[in-house]
Amino acid sequence: MAAPKKSAAKETGQDKESAPSKPRIPDFSKEQELHALRDMLLIRRFEEKAGQLYGMGAIGGFCHLYIGQEAVVVGMQMALREGDQVITGYRDHGHMLACEMDAKGVMAELTGRRGGYSKGKGGSMHMFSMEKHFYGGHGIVGAQVSLGTGIAFANRYRGNGNVCLAYFGDGASNQGQVYESFNMAELWKLPVVYVIENNRYAMGTSVTRSSAQTDFSKRGVSFNIPGEQVDGMDVRAVKAAGDKAVAHCRAGNGPYILEMQTYRYRGHSMSDPAKYRTREEVDKIRNDQDPIEQVRQRLLGLGMTEDDLKKIDAEVRKIVNESADFAQNDPEPDPAELYTDVYR
Repeated sequence: MAAPKKSAAKETGQDKESAPSKPRIPDFSKEQELHALRDMLLIRRFEEKAGQLYGMGAIGGFCHLYIGQEAVVVGMQMALREGDQVITGYRDHGHMLACEMDAKGVMAELTGRRGGYSKGKGGSMHMFSMEKHFYGGHGIVGAQVSLGTGIAFANRYRGNGNVCLAYFGDGASNQGQVYESFNMAELWKLPVVYVIENNRYAMGTSVTRSSAQTDFSKRGVSFNIPGEQVDGMDVRAVKAAGDKAVAHCRAGNGPYILEMQTYRYRGHSMSDPAKYRTREEVDKIRNDQDPIEQVRQRLLGLGMTEDDLKKIDAEVRKIVNESADFAQNDPEPDPAELYTDVYR
């Protein structure tokens, strides 16, 4: 008598009983939704204006826009407390604004003016704010990972209870210094959350063509570092994962990896025509998963009107327009500024 045929699900171990269930994402209060909407709108409108100024020639050098990825940094920032630090790569304007750095100072740095955060000498990729615990903006791919690990070492040494967020992308995930940092962070139980912003294309090559392991949350397995994948287009999912990871680190359990599955709408930089993907692909993400539109729809469901939301957008646009005006009219640095803050 033939044995009963197993279902395909049981053959692969994915039957109903054994399949893991996804944790429910906690709802935001109306106040949290409004906070997330305003911060994400500020980043998007700022980046749109930066793109315009770049096209006009007011911003020179490199310029990497954060449009589409706003939920990642806004949700993670909502999981932090005063004193926690942030360090990131060169797609950094959104991180600065989420850390409450002044939009005028950020835009002025982009245009190379005196009022910029690095006095007009750093540009898009290199500005800092000790006051806001933001340690850059770094142009060298992956460099911020080892620096962020060092910041976490200082936190542990001082016993201050602070946690450092070290952001990097799917492209930087293949850099050797990333794994050296993972090893030391786990050995010394350093309070650092490695936030991998997987926007699928690195500089312009799909992760499926450039990475042998495309589940970036598993990159810490050989170092015993826990990790998880997160819907980086949903600010609620980001905050929930951020709360868990930050609590893990703050409790002295060592580092944590969060792979944020996100998407950038623009090219790698302003000089990238992004011909490696279709317009249909970008439009589908915009229509189905846009992080700001998700929050807008939830707020409408909570009783807010389109006029209420338009008023918030108008307030944000005013801030951005004022920052652009300031950045174009602020004086350029005096030539003598070249010799300040320089080790000789």
